[in-house]
Amino acid sequence: MLISVIAVIFTFGLVIFIHEFGHFIVCKLSKIAVENFSFGFGKEIFGFTKAETRYSLRAIPLGGYVKPKGEDIEEHKGEKDEYFSKPWYIRLAVVWAGPMMNYFLAFVVFLLVIISVGQPVVTEKAIIGDVMAGYPAAKAGLKEKDKIVSINGRQINSWMEMTSIIHSSKDKALDVVYERDGVLNSVKFTPVKSPVDSKKGIVGIAPITEYVSVSPFKAVWMSAYQCWYWTAFTVESLGKSIYRMEKPDVSGPIGIVSIVSKAAHNGPADFFFLLGLISIAVGFFNLLPIPLLDGGHSILYIFEGITRKQITPKIMGYVNSAGMAFLLGILVFATYNDIKRIYDSHVAKKAEASQKMDK
Repeated sequence: MLISVIAVIFTFGLVIFIHEFGHFIVCKLSKIAVENFSFGFGKEIFGFTKAETRYSLRAIPLGGYVKPKGEDIEEHKGEKDEYFSKPWYIRLAVVWAGPMMNYFLAFVVFLLVIISVGQPVVTEKAIIGDVMAGYPAAKAGLKEKDKIVSINGRQINSWMEMTSIIHSSKDKALDVVYERDGVLNSVKFTPVKSPVDSKKGIVGIAPITEYVSVSPFKAVWMSAYQCWYWTAFTVESLGKSIYRMEKPDVSGPIGIVSIVSKAAHNGPADFFFLLGLISIAVGFFNLLPIPLLDGGHSILYIFEGITRKQITPKIMGYVNSAGMAFLLGILVFATYNDIKRIYDSHVAKKAEASQKMDK
């Protein structure tokens, strides 16, 4: 429990603080006065003031906070060191700095993981390395390190052979025999449609990975590629979901906390790799053109630069209200998904226990 709590605080604290630190640095470089820069939220525990900035450590260590002078357009007085006194392109640089720092953090984390443990290489063994909650395999009771022996009576000799059957069996029930702790067991599950390729079936499992050493140059290239790959994967998945008008598979705070806790218990490599993925997710999400987020502000500033018309408090009020409603909707939807996964997993475990008692 303690490891999980520390892992969650460290992950959220670092990822959000780095994001805010990006805004802070560009504000300072642009000579925008920063009134407050803190680590954490809530009541101030410790702090000091230097120049115009109050630096503080606060009670809830889950992120950070930066407040540029004149950030609220209704409080803008026209002083030269205020946020809205700067040209649109300076403000654009400020809002982009947060997501870019998230990508930089992800790159550094990936680089440290690859240098320390090596390049992950997927094995060909039909042994489960990870099981995703809420998917058919988890609902059927499969766990990490289970070895798939046969599917529909066909002996399985490799991961490739197994996935080939699963991918071609969307919405078709499969009888699966697996080995756990030297004992053979059987289950039945039905592959569901892949969110990436609607023609393929998936059951929510991943193979075991091994690690091989790589040169520093290759480690740098691989780290940069990871940042690109996971961004492209997210764009592709969201694009296909929108095009097909399908419900996106997203996790909210509950799901993310659960994933972080699990990764922390799997070892440092898994935990820090996940930290890099979460940092990319935060950076990418903030770049989306959603009001209240950095991407939403970016659209307004670019529009200001094109039209040469400054943003008014009235426009900002409408945009922020719409953004708040949209973000609350996403939070509710993601939390519902998290609760549903937990419920489905609970039902699956009860079913598995009932089957064992019947034997």
